[in-house]
Amino acid sequence: MTAPLLDVRDVTKRFGGLAALDGVSFAVRPGETVGIIGPNGAGKTTLFGVVAGTILPEAGTVRLDGQPITGLRPDQIVKRGLARTFQIVKPFPTLTVLANVVVGALARHPSVGAAEAHAREVLAFVGLERRAGDPAAVLTLADRKRLEVAKALATEPRVLLLDEVMAGLTPREGAAAVELLRALQQRGTTLLVIEHVMRAIMTVSDRVVVLVQGRKIAEGPPAEVSRDPAVIRAYLGEGFHAEHP
Repeated sequence: MTAPLLDVRDVTKRFGGLAALDGVSFAVRPGETVGIIGPNGAGKTTLFGVVAGTILPEAGTVRLDGQPITGLRPDQIVKRGLARTFQIVKPFPTLTVLANVVVGALARHPSVGAAEAHAREVLAFVGLERRAGDPAAVLTLADRKRLEVAKALATEPRVLLLDEVMAGLTPREGAAAVELLRALQQRGTTLLVIEHVMRAIMTVSDRVVVLVQGRKIAEGPPAEVSRDPAVIRAYLGEGFHAEHP
């Protein structure tokens, strides 16, 4: 069996007396897409913070390609090959769309010219090449979400963490976002995805990890997880089926 590219082991994080994460463990193999689901307050975004280096856990380890990254700064983790998006998108509003992506590209391409060339390739991939010269402030929410993905992709990650890239989108925009995820998968990008849109996450994921109150209560293929009584009680509700979400 292929060794994990991302390995999260026994991660615990407390805020005061609250255990936001309580001994969470899972692994993601190269080229795999793993979905993280659970109710609000389950610890999903805290988990992303720990993996990406913005939050230091009390216990547990995160390894990237077999090497520990727990305790490294976010910029150091980016250079190791892991990047993330944020649920609440925050582009540099007065900069152009292209300049926003160049900022990410500079992590791998110290030359501004090379960074700009790479940024243009990324914008073409996510479908924003026609908006390259526009200020980020004028983009729609759907395009700001694409820009968020582009900024992360510009760092050339081996593992990409996507935090609710479909939140707030219309059904048509959400379908386009799924197509972007499919394109990432076809490129072989390893994905860890937080999402509340069940139709989407169950469709694109190879495996799903379910968090409730900071604990992992289930993990497995989408169809299997969707039938787990504990998951149905805690999150999905009666009547949910992975094949027909």
